[in-house]
Amino acid sequence: MPSRSDLHPYQERAVSWIVDKERCGLALEMGLGKTVSTLTAVADLLESCAVRRVLIDAHLRVALSVWKQEAAKWSHLRHLKINLCLGSIRQRQAVLFDPADVVVINRENIPWLTEHYKQRWPFDCVVIDESSSFKSPSAERFKALRRVMPLVRYMVLLSGTPSPNSRFDLWSQQYLIDKGEALGKTFTGFKQRFFEQSFNGFSWKLRDGSERIIHGLLADTWLSMSASDYLSLPERIDLVERVQLPVKVKDRYTEFEVQLLVTLEDGEELEASTAAVLAGKLLQWCNGATYLNGSVAWSEVHSAKLDALADIVEANDEPVLVAYNFRHDLERLRKRFPDAVVLDKDPETLRRWNAGEIGMLLAHPASAGHGLNLQGGGALAVWFGLVWSLEHYQQFNARLHRQGQTKPVRIVHLIAEGCLDERVMAVLQNKDATQAALLDALRAKK
Repeated sequence: MPSRSDLHPYQERAVSWIVDKERCGLALEMGLGKTVSTLTAVADLLESCAVRRVLIDAHLRVALSVWKQEAAKWSHLRHLKINLCLGSIRQRQAVLFDPADVVVINRENIPWLTEHYKQRWPFDCVVIDESSSFKSPSAERFKALRRVMPLVRYMVLLSGTPSPNSRFDLWSQQYLIDKGEALGKTFTGFKQRFFEQSFNGFSWKLRDGSERIIHGLLADTWLSMSASDYLSLPERIDLVERVQLPVKVKDRYTEFEVQLLVTLEDGEELEASTAAVLAGKLLQWCNGATYLNGSVAWSEVHSAKLDALADIVEANDEPVLVAYNFRHDLERLRKRFPDAVVLDKDPETLRRWNAGEIGMLLAHPASAGHGLNLQGGGALAVWFGLVWSLEHYQQFNARLHRQGQTKPVRIVHLIAEGCLDERVMAVLQNKDATQAALLDALRAKK
């Protein structure tokens, strides 16, 4: 069992950052061990009586299978009593009556927790795992934490992607750290100071020089670390497998894209009333099926990606992690690959995958993208269906390409040629460059 002496120097630096700063953010690239670093800082704070009780907020799957399990792996953390405040109201209330050093809760229940305690809020240290889920200032979870901020001494935000889609995402996260000192007391003021509206009035862009100013304002409260600066990870190889749709299917796709109306081969009519609906249906079409108008029923339009995935499985005698996007993707994948296992909330599924007992694991990026350690089970991931979210894209890929991985990791993207898939891939790559600029600016000097 590893001890504190097994922590890397960069992890000890993260521990000191949390303890010394009190209210701060850690932009640690996936795989750098933010969980053990944070728990070590928490143990130090509890031992020194700087804090009395700690709340950790996380995605449900991470709350179930990461924080408590990680503490059990390290000898210097095993003494921490960690309770999971999950499940029904009665179950959650029972957990809160049981004294514990650390309480882990899923973010959907943050509003309930603040209402439960009101001004009797007992947590003087709050850790937000993957703080980008608090990027919306209008979300109830943000408003709930904002109300108890005066009662919190240590506020720690953890993220691999603090600004996954836009600099707008930064304001509410930073507000939880400094109550608006850096980026302004209101989101409206933040927008007016650093952004300007486009000529059509429907979009915003950064004013000239704002990027540099924002980086400078965040530098005192955020510590950024990149895996490439501290670890020698195996190579990550990104591959694009172009999939050609059958000629008739591609013709219907083009007709639908232009006219917003098409008759499918089974006689069903498909219509798109808005550009957003069109984009969603075209992306479904790329994967091989589409929901019918106003219905949960769907119609299959091709099997090209299923065939391509079957070829990959046949050519590679190793476990494969498959990312799907839509519900009908999952249904079709399970039918084509009956031995595949769906990633669920059961920690036993993670254990089986990491033990090499699962040949194909099907996972949605939104539920498999944060905090889960899947590197033990394989080194091959396939994107059956792409997503628009850079955060989900980056986090999902990092489930395999992270500390502890011993093999080169291959990320295969199944791209429907000449279709929306290609544009989504380009958008993700463009956003990645924007995200990299922020993390480079905040990165700690070696």
